[in-house]
Amino acid sequence: MNQHPTRRAVVIAGAAAALVPASPAHAAPANTPTPHGAGPSTRPALKPVQPYASYWYPNSLPEGGPGAGITWRSLKSWRAANDPDLAFNAASVPLAARFTPTAANATAHAGQARVQSLVSFGPTASNPSQGAPTADYYALTHWAYLDELVFWGGSSGEGLILAPNAPVVDAAHRHGVPVLGNVFLPPAAYGGQLQWTRDLVQKDTAGRYPLAAQLAAVAAAYGFDGWFINAETGGGNTALATDMRGFVTELKSLGTAKGLRVTWYDSMTANGSVSWQGALNEQNQAFFQAADTMFLDFRWSPGTLAASGAKAEQLGRKRYELWAGVDVESNGWGSSVDWDAIVPAAKPHVTSFGFYRPEWTRNHLPEHRTPGDFHAADDRFWTGASLDPSRPDPADPWRAPATAVADRSTVTALPFATTFNTGHGARWYDGGTVTSPAEWNHLGLQDRLPSRRWVTRTTGRHPAVTFDFADAWRGGSSVLVSGEPGAPVTLDLYATRLPLSRRTVVELTHRADADVAVELAVATHEPARPGAPYPYRLLPAGTLKAGAWTTTRLSLAGLSGTARSIGVRLVAPGALHYRLGALAIRDEPQMPARPRELRIVAGLDGLRFTWRPAPGPVRHYELHRILPDGTRRFLGGTCQSAFFVPGQVPEQGEQSACFEVRAVGELYTVSGHARATHTW
Repeated sequence: MNQHPTRRAVVIAGAAAALVPASPAHAAPANTPTPHGAGPSTRPALKPVQPYASYWYPNSLPEGGPGAGITWRSLKSWRAANDPDLAFNAASVPLAARFTPTAANATAHAGQARVQSLVSFGPTASNPSQGAPTADYYALTHWAYLDELVFWGGSSGEGLILAPNAPVVDAAHRHGVPVLGNVFLPPAAYGGQLQWTRDLVQKDTAGRYPLAAQLAAVAAAYGFDGWFINAETGGGNTALATDMRGFVTELKSLGTAKGLRVTWYDSMTANGSVSWQGALNEQNQAFFQAADTMFLDFRWSPGTLAASGAKAEQLGRKRYELWAGVDVESNGWGSSVDWDAIVPAAKPHVTSFGFYRPEWTRNHLPEHRTPGDFHAADDRFWTGASLDPSRPDPADPWRAPATAVADRSTVTALPFATTFNTGHGARWYDGGTVTSPAEWNHLGLQDRLPSRRWVTRTTGRHPAVTFDFADAWRGGSSVLVSGEPGAPVTLDLYATRLPLSRRTVVELTHRADADVAVELAVATHEPARPGAPYPYRLLPAGTLKAGAWTTTRLSLAGLSGTARSIGVRLVAPGALHYRLGALAIRDEPQMPARPRELRIVAGLDGLRFTWRPAPGPVRHYELHRILPDGTRRFLGGTCQSAFFVPGQVPEQGEQSACFEVRAVGELYTVSGHARATHTW
């Protein structure tokens, strides 16, 4: 960008240095390739270790040996059949279809600019496959504004090609967001070697690109949606650029049949040099034409963006297939951005835009941050200073996505249920009871969450609405509405397209710290205009007294057509302190089948569990340990049919331990168990 003439060096340093772990806490497995692909090690096989997100070099490896906890691998030699961690890394949730409801405000445009995010969820070499025992995690929840997520990573000392882990992909897919792996060819100043670029684009005797086929195969096997190609190693020539263009063309062609996409980063130009344009022009248009979209470097200006949009249309492409880079790594919502150059408020949008490192919302907080601290900052980033997308603050210099782009939803079919679980927590709850006191994160367990956070309508004072981690019905969080509004409050929860019948019922699981009258709000028509309230029908759900969790069941037999929005209306005579723990909408009850054949393999740093999946629909699986006194301790959940649990040790006097796995359905009904015993 013009405001940051040296930003390129800062960005490269962040991408290289920040992604080199000081000392990842896992050991390299057996059969680690030796440098320069000399073949597998002859060391005896070791017990398996904790699985991590996979990362590779294209083919040749660096000189010397890897650092502690790093495994050097060649993508060229990867085969799904020989991947020991595939069961832990393969996503299982299909990419959901989305729809665009009537906008929550008059400034959010539909069908124009979209948002891409480049997010580093962890170091390249130590990014756990299936969550970790800490609540301190970038638990992204504002999927409604995203069109593409890039699993950012890669470094010269660890590996250049990074595949997304399964929890991130499963959470994104549940909300309809594609996830891309990252191919990072770093500048020489940060360890990049031009040989790695040549390895990537090498052709076989038939003129094909074997590593394009490998990237497509990895994405298909792991269940994610394509690749972000970031070629920043200088020293190339026109011949190398021609090969790179052919490589990207073939990668896109191979991926099209599998629903994969390719995003090109504005770096290498037509003559093979690396020269960041900050625009779509003659220097890089061939790469844009080969790919699905292109991320424009941060040095764009209003003029270059306008010209880029026009250029895309001249090439027969959409201007919104260009992501204008917005660097928020250092200053978040305090970043200086010429928003009118991208998404002018009163005119058609110029291009789409891409956030570089929005996990600032977590990283800028003090060391002892809580999940609540993170979500407060993340809501501010995505929704704006008002924290209500229906009431944007015109004085806010940060043009939050909720104020510029239309939100989208995937809630289109029954049954639908949510426990408002954000994918991390300070403890695990089941039925309102703590079944594990340990912190945890696992985005694959995240529910489909309300897309508009938080829209409240009242003639009184607007209450605070948050995800709260002090109590929950199931998982790690609930929705807390608190304040002294002095008037009824209607809270929008979900934009939906749910077919209604005489059998349709809704269940609310909720509790209060003071008396509150609750009504279920159901709209079968869209608002009259963007920003207008939904025309809700109200169904009394009774008055909650202060006390324990209560489940209220309501019939929707009196309604017909399609539910367009679901919310609650709350009336409190004094202070309002209402907690919503679960919402379920269904025609018939459903019970998942049970999994079978639970197996346990002891590794160097924990236990690996695998089982035969339950037939039929399953939301996720939950693993428990049966203690000697007969109580069940929650160990974790996953959408996969394999799970790793660290730190298991015998209880006093225990010779063996009993474990069981159960399937959980979309309505959070739980199957029978498969059980296995491990002898210490």
